[in-house]
Amino acid sequence: MENVIIATILSFVITYFAIPVLIRVAELKHLYDEPDERKSHKVRIPTLGGLGFFAGFILASAVCVPSKDSFPLQYLLASFFVIFFVGMKDDLVGLSPVKKLVGQLVAAFAIIYLGNLQISNMYGFLGIEELPYHFSLLLTYFTFIVVINAFNLIDGIDGLAGSIGLVVAAVLGAYFLFANELLYAVMGFSLAAGLAGFLIYNITPARIFMGDTGSLLVGLVNATLIVKFIDVAGNPAGAMPLQAVPAIAFAVLIIPLFDTLRVFTIRMARGRSPFTADRHHIHHYMLALGLSHRQATGVAVVSNIAFILLAYNLQVIGTTALLFLVGGLALGGTTVLFVLKRRKEIAAEQAAAALAFAAEQAASEVQAAISKPKILRVNTETIMQDK
Repeated sequence: MENVIIATILSFVITYFAIPVLIRVAELKHLYDEPDERKSHKVRIPTLGGLGFFAGFILASAVCVPSKDSFPLQYLLASFFVIFFVGMKDDLVGLSPVKKLVGQLVAAFAIIYLGNLQISNMYGFLGIEELPYHFSLLLTYFTFIVVINAFNLIDGIDGLAGSIGLVVAAVLGAYFLFANELLYAVMGFSLAAGLAGFLIYNITPARIFMGDTGSLLVGLVNATLIVKFIDVAGNPAGAMPLQAVPAIAFAVLIIPLFDTLRVFTIRMARGRSPFTADRHHIHHYMLALGLSHRQATGVAVVSNIAFILLAYNLQVIGTTALLFLVGGLALGGTTVLFVLKRRKEIAAEQAAAALAFAAEQAASEVQAAISKPKILRVNTETIMQDK
C-alpha cells in the first residue's frame, strides 16, 4: 500500500512541476499544434504535455515497484520508451501511419512476447473458453493496437483523453491493489496521478496538449492494464475473481474503444482508410450540439463511469449477454447524439435558406423600386384657375 501512495504522490508532483517548464520550452522553440478547419482550438497550443506525465509515470513506476514483484517491469519500461519515442517524433517532425503502426507493434511485442502477457481465454463469450495459442496472440496484438489508437483518436478536445485515461487507470489500479498485483497497481495509480497533474493545465482553456507522445503512452499503458485485468480477474483462484471479465473490460474502455471501432467502420464502409481524419467522433457530435469542451468531456467521463458500474453489477448475466448489452447501449446513445446533431444541422440549414430567401426578396424589391420609371402628371386646369 505504501508503494502505491508514494508512487501516486511522486508522479503527480513531478508532472505538476514539469508542465510549466515544458510550456515555456515549447513557446521558446515554437513547438505548437497549429489550428485548422478540422481542429477544435483556434489558437496555437504547445504539444509537449505528454513528456511531463511520461517523466512522472516512469520515475514513479521504476522507483516504487517492489523488487519481488518486478517481473516483467523491465520489458514494460522498454515498451513505454519505444512508444514515447514514436510519439515524440510524430509531434516534432511528423510520422506516417505505417511507421507509427510499426512502432506500436514493436512496443506490443516487448510486452506480449517478452513479458508473457496475452489474452488466453474468452470466458464464455459466444461459448468460447480457452483460445488456441496463435489466435490468442493475434487477438492480443489486435487489442493493443486498437486500444493505443483509441486514446490517440479521442484526443480531440480539451481534457477528454486525459480524463478518460485517468478514470481507466485509476479503476484498474484499484482492482490490482485489491487483487495483490502491486506492479500493476503502482502503474495504474502512477499514470492516473500523472494525468491528474497534467489535466490542471489541459482543462479548458487548455495551456498545453498531451500530443501523440502522451496519447500513445496512455493507450499503451491502459492496454497493458486491461489485458492483465482479463487474465487476473478471470482466474477463479485469484484474490478477486470476477464474472464476464471480457464484457467488464469492454465497459471500462467503452468511450475510446466503442468510438474508435464505430469510426473505423464508418470510414471503411465509405471506402476510405480507417486512419483518415474526419468529424464523426462522439465528441464532435457533442460539440455540434452546442456543448463546450468541458461539458463534452464531463458527459463522456460520467458515461464511462456509468458503464463500468453497470457492467460490474450485471456481471452475473454472463459474458455474451453483458457484452451485447453494453455495446447496444453505447450504440443507442451514439445514435441519439447523431440524430440530435442532424436535426440541429437541418434546422440551421433551413434557417439559413429562409434568411437567404428573405434577403433575396428584399434585394429584388429594392431593385424594382429603383428601376421603376417615375411619371410626372401636370393638371392644367388647376394651373389656369390659379392664374
